[in-house]
Amino acid sequence: MTSVGIERFGGYLPAFRLDRGLIAESWGRGSLGGERTVANNDEDAVTMAVEAGRNALGDMDKGKVEGLFFATTSPVYKEKMNAALLGAALDLRREIATLDFAHSLRSGTGALKAALDAVGAGSMQTVLVTAADCRLGYPRSDQEQAFGDGAAALLVGPEAGAARFEGAFQVSHEMMDVWRNPEDAFVRTWESRFILGEGFMKHVAEAVEGLLKRMDLTADRVARLILPAPDLRTHKRVVKRLGFNPETQVSDPLISRVGHCGAAHPLLMLAAALDTAAPGDLLLLAAYGDGTDALLFRAGEKVRERTPRRTLEDFLEQKIMLPSYARFLSYKGIVETVPGEPFRLIPSATVTWRDRNSILRCHGSKCRDCGTLAFPVQRVCYTCNAKDRFDEVRIAEMEGEVFTFTRDNLAGRSDDPVVVQTVAEFGTEKVRFYGMMTDCVPSEIRVGTPVGLTFRRIYEGAGMHNYFWKCRPLRIGGGEV
Repeated sequence: MTSVGIERFGGYLPAFRLDRGLIAESWGRGSLGGERTVANNDEDAVTMAVEAGRNALGDMDKGKVEGLFFATTSPVYKEKMNAALLGAALDLRREIATLDFAHSLRSGTGALKAALDAVGAGSMQTVLVTAADCRLGYPRSDQEQAFGDGAAALLVGPEAGAARFEGAFQVSHEMMDVWRNPEDAFVRTWESRFILGEGFMKHVAEAVEGLLKRMDLTADRVARLILPAPDLRTHKRVVKRLGFNPETQVSDPLISRVGHCGAAHPLLMLAAALDTAAPGDLLLLAAYGDGTDALLFRAGEKVRERTPRRTLEDFLEQKIMLPSYARFLSYKGIVETVPGEPFRLIPSATVTWRDRNSILRCHGSKCRDCGTLAFPVQRVCYTCNAKDRFDEVRIAEMEGEVFTFTRDNLAGRSDDPVVVQTVAEFGTEKVRFYGMMTDCVPSEIRVGTPVGLTFRRIYEGAGMHNYFWKCRPLRIGGGEV
């Protein structure tokens, strides 16, 4: 196998957080402490993976990406390739290999290992591996507090500027510990002492020790152990059993500030570790789910180059607190405060396909005669009237500011009634975008507010999920919805 590893990396966390004390208070039980991330009511696994992918790719030439792997246990579609939708929203070229990995908490590391093998074998030069999850725990359960929503993306290639892949060790083990049937909305679990003792702890230890032995290493040689765990107590017990120093060698499991983000959590923790790694550091990642994947990386010379536009700490610092447990239940679709939405549109698969470059890829048209940039794509330039003389230009990565806006108190959902309809101007060309604002405190929006664009779910109808782009403040946080 030729040299292969991670060239770029990035994560994504939703803007909204929920204090676990609010969940505990609602059920008259104890709190696990801290807070968890909560996907907005217009977010899902695909939209979060899009944001992580954009964060990882940055300003690189997307034409170099030859493959896109997407891992999740909460896919938007059960029979339709989610990775194809993701590739369109990321504006990747059509001549790429796309593949979904699903049904396991190890699907994220499985997708990563498959990408490493594909690049190492020479069948592809670069593969973007994305993972995202929005899992549901039963109301009142520990999982309801412990789960979190998030995403991560890693660009695998031969240069391995961020981290070189050193080796792997896998253990497969069949047991009923954590599962979800096709008809289930919530994750099921067996008795915790059994699944943690006979499942998680035993097989994580077996895989990590097996990898160290295979690579002829001892625990003290590893700079950072990256170990997702269901809770802090179990995390500490495994670290102690393996002989790692919890103060100097072990990455924050992100349980207190984020929660466990399912299939995305191992890659999210790896991205966080790369944010602070020094060249030459050995990073050992172990992910559990019906067995364990253990992977070893060595941080590269370019690991300090900030390829992600936003680090994990940036996402952790910028947040909006949900005011109540009831809002959380509504955002998750567990309760519907008032049936239906004020305005229901009937989608068309044909129209979506015809206008896919504007709707999904966020392309505008730039006139070849006068240079006017317009969104969405316009066949006739509204400045010089030239017809069909334009080049398509993606505007999703442009930044801008609010030109004008209205706060509509009747247009939104019953749990989120205020819709900020926005006209924003982006880029040096001042291309105007009309759409909704998301991830904001409506009362804080002003003319001139710096904004960017984000890919979100708009509404559902005819059995389809409908997506488009929305404005989002560049600086998120400082208030409560």
